[in-house]
Amino acid sequence: MSLYGIMRTSTSGMAAQAGRLATVADNIANVNTNGYKRASTEFSSLLIQSSPSSSDYTSGSVTTDIRHAISEQGGLQSTTSVTDLAVRGEGFFVVSDSAGANFLTRAGSFVKNEDGVLVNAGGFVLMGYPLTSGQPPIVVNGLAGLVPVSFADLTLTAAPSTTGKFTANLPSNGAVTLPANLPSTNSATAAYGGKSSLLSYDNLGNEVILDVYFAKTADNQWEVSVYDQADATAGGFPYSSAALTTDTLSFDPTTGQLTGASAQELSIGIPAGATLTLDVSDFSQLATDYTPLGAVVDGNPPSGVDLFEVAKDGTFYATYENGTRVAVYRIPLATVTSPDNLSPLTGNVFSPNSESGDVQVGFAESANFGSVLSNTLEQSNVDLATELTSMIDSQRSYTANSKVFQTGAELMDVLINLKR
Repeated sequence: MSLYGIMRTSTSGMAAQAGRLATVADNIANVNTNGYKRASTEFSSLLIQSSPSSSDYTSGSVTTDIRHAISEQGGLQSTTSVTDLAVRGEGFFVVSDSAGANFLTRAGSFVKNEDGVLVNAGGFVLMGYPLTSGQPPIVVNGLAGLVPVSFADLTLTAAPSTTGKFTANLPSNGAVTLPANLPSTNSATAAYGGKSSLLSYDNLGNEVILDVYFAKTADNQWEVSVYDQADATAGGFPYSSAALTTDTLSFDPTTGQLTGASAQELSIGIPAGATLTLDVSDFSQLATDYTPLGAVVDGNPPSGVDLFEVAKDGTFYATYENGTRVAVYRIPLATVTSPDNLSPLTGNVFSPNSESGDVQVGFAESANFGSVLSNTLEQSNVDLATELTSMIDSQRSYTANSKVFQTGAELMDVLINLKR
């Protein structure tokens, strides 16, 4: 074995331990970096084949391979911010940089920037599917269709009433209050067997109170008429405008439920608003007084966003000051076949490559994807005690290799001095 081989081998050993110390230094520096994945140095021997007939041993060297424990879950820590997000299980958030390039990350400390867009500590924008047109068709093998999650347009909104449901009981023993030959109840002496008022909203968010009247026209048959309360005089009849809608409810005398020929819903044209479809299919006619049992009408007045909420399936909800809760975005998760082979980049993000496999996209809590947790951050998966142990071990190994190099250098000096 040549003295040169001794020095070459010890030099590779020192270089390998220096590289190991570099990964330890990075891990310790990022022990408090949310979503950071620890790096490690793996060693393998590199041998130089000597001649079978030779009795001399030829020293080789050591090679290193840097690996990242990207698939290893870090600890979960609770926070007070709704937009602090973590993934429990498999999957990565999809983020983009200022140039629009997409990356994967587990660093979910998102806050709104000056434009109302959610960005994390690395300055990357959270990407999601908008829910303005309902549930989006997900692109399984790509990141098409994703947009930055922004709340800039949610500061003030109003929604007209379009759907509702009204349930009540009409008295089966009630007297006929409206002769069948009268076209409507809009008269000064109108009589009715029941009345309720419903709150609805027009296109600008103005309140529109609907007065709903029920008048019995015959046995098991009721006329329902809806008026705009703004047209009432002295709180009731007569109204200055005709009924917004008039229809007939027919009941089965045996069951007290609506018959198949009866109206099941009312179409009400809200003044300066949309058409309200009011479901009345659960009305009944039983031997008791007129009893409203429940009413729900959608729509809301102009109001700002009071708070946000993120469900475990990745759906972002905006709750307005009036209590209206609206789904605005759904956050997908992405994964690859070999997460540990992703390419780590600055900012705690990862980029797919040929060794990691192609990106697959899905929603949280579906297939093999994990859950999205709000008010939670994934901590670094670095164990400080392990890193300190590795640092000491690397230091000792580096010193031992340096001693080998020093010995080889001294022997080289002896060899050179033999010629003098």
